Amino acid sequence: MSDDVVICSAKGCRAPAGFALVWNNPKVHTPDREKIWTACEEHREQLSHHLAARSFLRRVDPLDQDR
Repeated sequence: MSDDVVICSAKGCRAPAGFALVWNNPKVHTPDREKIWTACEEHREQLSHHLAARSFLRRVDPLDQDR
């Protein structure tokens, strides 16, 4: 695995990420600010649920690793 491969943001996971979870905490960030967690297929639902339960999740986008 090369150094430029984006890995999953889940704790302890070293798998390549396939998704960008775009989120914003309205108590801390301005409305136009977008933060990103990356997720592999295995952790996409778990991380999305964590953000959605707090009303932070805006969208889940496919991550283009070839950029």
